[in-house]
Amino acid sequence: MNQFRFRTFPIVMFAVAMLVPLLRAETVTPLHGGWQLQSSRKLNATGKEISSAGFNVKGWISTQVPSTVVAAQVAAGIFPNPYFGDNLRKLPGMDYEVGANYSNLPMPESSPYDCGWWYRDEFTAPVTPGKPYYWLHFNGINYRADIWLNGHKIADSTQIAGANRRYDLNVTKDLRPGKQNVLAVEVWAPTPHQLAFTFVDWNPMPPDKDMGLWGKVNLVATGPISLRFPMAATNFPSTSKLNVADLTAYAQLRNATGHAVRGTVSGTAAGAHFEQTVSLAPNEEKTVEFTPERFPQLRIRHPKVWWPRQMGEPILERLTMSVSANGRVSDEESVNFGIREITSELTAQQGRLFRINGKPLLVRGGGWTQDMMLRQNPERLREQFKLVRHLNLNTLRLEGQMEPTDFFNQADKNGILVFPGWVCCAEWQLWHNWTPQTLEVAKASLRSQILRLRSHPSVMVWLNGSDIPPVPHVERAYLAIEAELHWPDPIVSSASQMPTKVTGISGVKMTGPYDYVEPSYWWVAMQRKGNDFPRDFGGAYIFNTETSPGPSMMGLASRKKFLPDPNAWPPTDDWKLHYSGGGFRSMHVLDRAMDAMYAKPASLDEYVRLADTMEYDSERAEFESYSGNKYVSTGVIQWMLNNAWPSFYWHLYDYYLSPGASYYAVKKACQPLHIEYDYKNRSILVVNSTYHAAPNLRASMTVHSVQWDELYSKEAAVNAAADSSQMVFTVPRRLYSGAQPILLINLKLSNDAGKVVSRNFYWVPNSLTEFDWTATNYTHTPAKVFPDLTALTHLPQAAVTAHAEIEHTMRGREVRLQLKNPSSALAFQVRFELRTPSGGLIAPVIWSDDWVELTPGESRTFTTAPLPKDAPRDAVIELSGWNIPSATITPVSAAGGTAQ
Repeated sequence: MNQFRFRTFPIVMFAVAMLVPLLRAETVTPLHGGWQLQSSRKLNATGKEISSAGFNVKGWISTQVPSTVVAAQVAAGIFPNPYFGDNLRKLPGMDYEVGANYSNLPMPESSPYDCGWWYRDEFTAPVTPGKPYYWLHFNGINYRADIWLNGHKIADSTQIAGANRRYDLNVTKDLRPGKQNVLAVEVWAPTPHQLAFTFVDWNPMPPDKDMGLWGKVNLVATGPISLRFPMAATNFPSTSKLNVADLTAYAQLRNATGHAVRGTVSGTAAGAHFEQTVSLAPNEEKTVEFTPERFPQLRIRHPKVWWPRQMGEPILERLTMSVSANGRVSDEESVNFGIREITSELTAQQGRLFRINGKPLLVRGGGWTQDMMLRQNPERLREQFKLVRHLNLNTLRLEGQMEPTDFFNQADKNGILVFPGWVCCAEWQLWHNWTPQTLEVAKASLRSQILRLRSHPSVMVWLNGSDIPPVPHVERAYLAIEAELHWPDPIVSSASQMPTKVTGISGVKMTGPYDYVEPSYWWVAMQRKGNDFPRDFGGAYIFNTETSPGPSMMGLASRKKFLPDPNAWPPTDDWKLHYSGGGFRSMHVLDRAMDAMYAKPASLDEYVRLADTMEYDSERAEFESYSGNKYVSTGVIQWMLNNAWPSFYWHLYDYYLSPGASYYAVKKACQPLHIEYDYKNRSILVVNSTYHAAPNLRASMTVHSVQWDELYSKEAAVNAAADSSQMVFTVPRRLYSGAQPILLINLKLSNDAGKVVSRNFYWVPNSLTEFDWTATNYTHTPAKVFPDLTALTHLPQAAVTAHAEIEHTMRGREVRLQLKNPSSALAFQVRFELRTPSGGLIAPVIWSDDWVELTPGESRTFTTAPLPKDAPRDAVIELSGWNIPSATITPVSAAGGTAQ
């Protein structure tokens, strides 16, 4: 362990550093409400005048911060909801082509956002005895800004540049403690050749390009020495026992004065106290370091270890560090941290394998995005993490979407790993356009993110690039910063398979697909030879950083919230605005497969039903293939988890937090103990995704025809080793002879008490898709010959009876739904939705399972997670399926009578 005590680094221009994650409440004044907003085109005043007391703000827009310009206008009622219908396209400045990447295009000169916009706030600064130094913290400004305080310019647009930077401005000489102060910030939107936000083809960009103060603004008071970014990094001398953890603590210090100062830095980490004296030259910044070699108390015996979801408990410890000068506390911070160590290595197949606390980790994740207007809602954030927990994913990937600290705190608490890095398809990877100034903004942006993220146990890696790795001089600059700031986790050059001259093989791939493929694809799309070089595909080997089968339907209740014609057939132009961009502006790939495999839909209801089933089938296979093939496969990230606005592409739950068919497919595929079908080998696998053995299990399989004639059955005892995948039996080849066009395969896995811990149901054609590998493009691999699943459209009619109750538990109100199939036919793809009596959306509602099959005579019970607090008392359940009559069920109270 390096015992070097201090590391110095230069002061960032004009006393600008980066923002801290957590601060003492008594020294922080949030500047949240009371802001006014106006276009510079409507003003004839200087920054000095605007930032002076008494300036007339009549006609300005009242807002709060954080907020982008367009978000403030929408909140003020100037514009209608831009997510509804074609309202977004009607906003001024929305002249770019539908589906284009606006980040790479200039704003039209006629745009009202092609100018500066002023944010102005009046506030009373507190008097803080013993802490006479004041700092303005800006958590996020997009893109450039001039900042004025009380008639003085404290920073200009040559210093304030970069959407992913954090700023810490020393305003001691210009602030008026105990008096009224005026802060004014003129913000300019990014141009095409700047390191800005981009949504690429995920969704549109608002006409202001999300310009504004998108992060929190705080006034902070300190003594002569400030302390920022405390971190405790973990090293386990033995990962086989984890009985000792070596902690190394770091913090950034700054001398706010023009003379030398001495101080004492002290702290506690997981109950261990440490302390040392420091000296700082005038205005100096340096890193203070506490190693377990110099401070043996940081060698923690029998530590409480942080684990990601399914692997253990995400136990959080506390790190508190303070610096004292002249006999009193000058500054202090306290953060949560986890005692955990993440490493990575290349497998024999050259795949990037991550390890958590020495144990191999199969990454199963989803791509995360912010709201399109960067709006922040703490309750919505908590609800989304609840959805992720129940989905059984362990990782979220951020591609350039650097969420506020609240996001990472939720990830820490919930044991969800985070996979952050820079974005693709814009200036971030157009290295040939970069000037020396671009590189400086990139380096400052990286410094901001590394400092604020390095303390979070959920953050598992940093990607220095997305689709393309950095060119050598940029990659070296990035690596130098990451080393200087003691980044504790693995660093990967990019999310693609492109090697670099600096760090070599990435161990990951970005091969797609991003559009619909049949479920067998994920099992058979392995590396293939072509033109004397290997070609990578999206199947289950090494680490796929972004992939999916494309479109995701939205139910009627959600469609009503953003479409003026939610029942249109065929879909109208308003619908098509809510497809994706780039090569995904239509549903033609899904539609072609639907027509060929199932039927050409004659109505919207039929189209949605068919699309839901196709999504379910392929999404499930995506995750099952990577789980079943571990650790030849080392990770898969679903593109995407969520949407920035209502969209029919790339989500597991929709913008309104309603889980769809793909959600329940992935939820099932990622169960801790799971039984699944292997399309490649036509075998049955049992996957244990925990770090604990599961002995004395029993696997069963029955195979039926579409008419529900039993063709085959088998059972086997299973002892599932920790973190394992094993074949338990195969489906006889004779069943695929062609006599039956589709095999209905029903799987169950039970524990030694006879309780079913996993069940699965497949509709497998006797002849799988024949793919046209040579026609593969970045969107998907097309089918040369489709399988025949038309028999499913002629299933015999089945019946389902239902009874529902509302239970009041310690967790809240929960629904218990009992379904029974009294008929002699299979009930196929049965789904249930909790709705208002008028069919309105209630979300999120998370069922234990959905889109299920009920065999003849079978009864099953389904439950919800605690309902949203605003769920109406008279909610009903809408029941539907492929071959059952639709029905509405009114839940009753568990104690009897109508639910209240």
